[in-house]
Amino acid sequence: QVQLVESGGGLVQAGGSLRLSCAASGRTFSNYAMGWFRQTPGKEREFVARISWRGLNADYSDSVKGRFTISRDNAKNTVYLQMNSLKPEDTAVYYCAADPSWTDILRGEPEYWGQGTQVTVSS
Repeated sequence: QVQLVESGGGLVQAGGSLRLSCAASGRTFSNYAMGWFRQTPGKEREFVARISWRGLNADYSDSVKGRFTISRDNAKNTVYLQMNSLKPEDTAVYYCAADPSWTDILRGEPEYWGQGTQVTVSS
């Protein structure tokens, strides 16, 4: 089992920044590709970003590319999502995800999910 705990969400004005963190425990962190997803009420959970096991590769959704940066620190068992130039449409619950498969992260079918952290961007 892998436990994922997100933190860092909150209320921010449009144009501002937030950094989300996701702390993992339970298994060898570096064996897992990691990802971030988000969900708003009435909508399906959508992919935001993913990062490979050692952090050498990363992908982003078109809606956040150039504004968000995913990174990881395997020594701290933590993955981060730096969010800059935030927009009201970025408002959502953000979820951390872990899976040994890089592909399954992008498919939205990770083995483990965190509980989510709320991000609210005011206009």
